[in-house]
Amino acid sequence: MDNKLFTPGPLNTKQTVKEAMLHDMGSRDKEFISVVKEIREELLQLAGVIPEDGYDTVLMQGSGTFGVESVISTAIPKEGHLLIITNGAYGDRIVEMANVYSIKTTVLRYRENIVPPAFDTEALLKTDHSITHIAIIHCETTTGIFNDIESIGLLAHQYNKIFIVDAMSSFGAVPIDIKFLDIDFLISSSNKCIEGVPGFSFVIFKVSSLIGCQEYARSVALNLYAQWKYMRNSNSFRFTPPIQAILAFQTSIAALKEEGGIAQRSLRYQKNHQRLIEGTETLGLKTYLEKKDQGYIITSFLFPTHVNFDFVQFYEKLHMRGQVIYQGKLSDTDCFRIGNIGQLFLADIDKLIQCIDEVFKEMQITF
Repeated sequence: MDNKLFTPGPLNTKQTVKEAMLHDMGSRDKEFISVVKEIREELLQLAGVIPEDGYDTVLMQGSGTFGVESVISTAIPKEGHLLIITNGAYGDRIVEMANVYSIKTTVLRYRENIVPPAFDTEALLKTDHSITHIAIIHCETTTGIFNDIESIGLLAHQYNKIFIVDAMSSFGAVPIDIKFLDIDFLISSSNKCIEGVPGFSFVIFKVSSLIGCQEYARSVALNLYAQWKYMRNSNSFRFTPPIQAILAFQTSIAALKEEGGIAQRSLRYQKNHQRLIEGTETLGLKTYLEKKDQGYIITSFLFPTHVNFDFVQFYEKLHMRGQVIYQGKLSDTDCFRIGNIGQLFLADIDKLIQCIDEVFKEMQITF
């Protein structure tokens, strides 16, 4: 039996999703091309937009980071100026990308437990008119915090800036009104809340925001414009596609719809999170974030201060019980993370709580 993955992805997947990967298919076969076409149409439906609204989607081989880098390296002209709002490792990764491509950047950086206030962004936009693009993470997986993309998106629209949202850990389980927020580029991946397997990312975007980027690309493999142009005409990839991952994703979208769509998946994840918080509080664990800022995708927990606590032992003892948690990624605080997405249900959360209790007793940790 598979371990239970309490991580932000890769995740536990349905058996039907696994079984979908058992087929071989040619990358230029009309059957596979039909699958890609269907997935692109389904992603737009999940996003609540249609081509007639001026939106399209493109698939990009690789992890979610590949998708983010394809946008950063393609969508910003040489004379562009990117404002990056960051409060964690994934926002900082965008800063690193922009630096590698010699893109002019301004960084609004916050502590990992702070939701970036919109008034800072507005103050900057009022004084620096050279800013052309704004990038922010929706669910910063470093902590699980939900950032205020609504307020930032409205500011981007008000000041006529291209708005880039990394929705890696939120799309498919957190309602996002792409059209209302006037998001130009939204990036996510196959192995997050839609519960597929790793292998590709996808970008949902306003065609008007990409159409003029033909000459901006700084990479061959990550040229988002070239990938879209090729896929728009043929529903094919420029380079070898992750066929099995795409077949699995087709099945995972069908499973999402069968569950009741984004609203019902969101509800299941929220119930998982609530049960997790109740159970860990009973055990004496404390969360890193305040409850008002905590999202329901993944939660960061502070290391217990007990002298017997050792994270490596804690992790391994849980792993021996089939429970896989996630190492912390905070810059200045010791923590570990527990996700509650993927094919996880209340019984799985209860089992994890039971196992944590057993491990604490085995390590002679009391609160």
